[in-house]
Amino acid sequence: MNRTDVKPSVAPGVRLGGVSFVWRPWIVFVTCLLAAAAFLVFCLSIGVGDFPIGLPQVIATILGRGEQVDEFVIMDLRMPRALAGLVVGIALGVSGAITQSIARNPLASPDILGITWGASAVAVFGVTVSGGAAAAVVDSVGLSAAALAGGLCTGLLVYFLAWRRGIEGFRLILIGISVSAVMEAITTWLLATADIRDVAQAQAWLVGSLDNRSWDEVRVALWGTLVLLAVVTCVAFQFKPMHLGDDVAAGLGVRYSAVRAVLLLCAVLLAGVAVSAAGPVTFVALMAPQVAMRLARCPTPPMAASGLLGALLLIGSDLVARTALPVSVPVGVVTAAIGGPFLVYLLVRANRR
Repeated sequence: MNRTDVKPSVAPGVRLGGVSFVWRPWIVFVTCLLAAAAFLVFCLSIGVGDFPIGLPQVIATILGRGEQVDEFVIMDLRMPRALAGLVVGIALGVSGAITQSIARNPLASPDILGITWGASAVAVFGVTVSGGAAAAVVDSVGLSAAALAGGLCTGLLVYFLAWRRGIEGFRLILIGISVSAVMEAITTWLLATADIRDVAQAQAWLVGSLDNRSWDEVRVALWGTLVLLAVVTCVAFQFKPMHLGDDVAAGLGVRYSAVRAVLLLCAVLLAGVAVSAAGPVTFVALMAPQVAMRLARCPTPPMAASGLLGALLLIGSDLVARTALPVSVPVGVVTAAIGGPFLVYLLVRANRR
């Protein structure tokens, strides 16, 4: 058989209505596997506590077939914390996948770009400020809304400072690191000059924790994440050609500047929603897209797999923080302990390249 008789293997295309996409079985398999693993860890996290509940009972209660005692413990006491971890993990994973894809750099995440620190600075200001119009505004709007507004303003600031006839990944990261340092300095100054009781409250929030989550907080984060994910899904199909370069995307009729701006705005809002619900949980947005990209064997971070892996990492870290250590610690401590070495790995790998 001649070489000309051998046809290169091409992923089959699928068309649904007016939308066409490439069918990649391995990515679908990895995504389904991550979804199953996230659901399993989610149920295990619900079952762990002073009143242990087995995995079959947890699943039965979630499906509405559990006993009354199990239903009270799971739905009223433990479900808000577990669901907050699920929503925050998905939001951070997708946010990190978007920023890393746009910047084309594995270090581009809400942590590195200063979005989480901007949200934290505004939230700490709301906690530590005493008297005045600012305190009244923060009290009326709430700590979560203040953190969301801080993340949005910081993200817009980084975007406009990095814009020079387009967004270049290295410049975006450098400006993000600079803005992050400024926001961290402001946060430290607020903590140093505030009342000691306010400092204790703000410091507990700054670590990143899922403790004492309420249904009201979970509902706000859930609906906000669902709306933003819907927008990302609608725009993501136009984002694919941009991996080939702006010139190719423009030739295919993609308004790459508008698509990039919408996706970056969604990434900033997703990070802000996550910070407003659980505080600045670090390194999840950095790790999840990179691990998902390696599992799915993709050249760029897959958004669905990144979100599911972010949920798996956050819920799993929360489970470790509550059970594997002698003393229960906030989930941000565990994610930082895992993410720090991973960041060093990415830096060493980039340096070797």
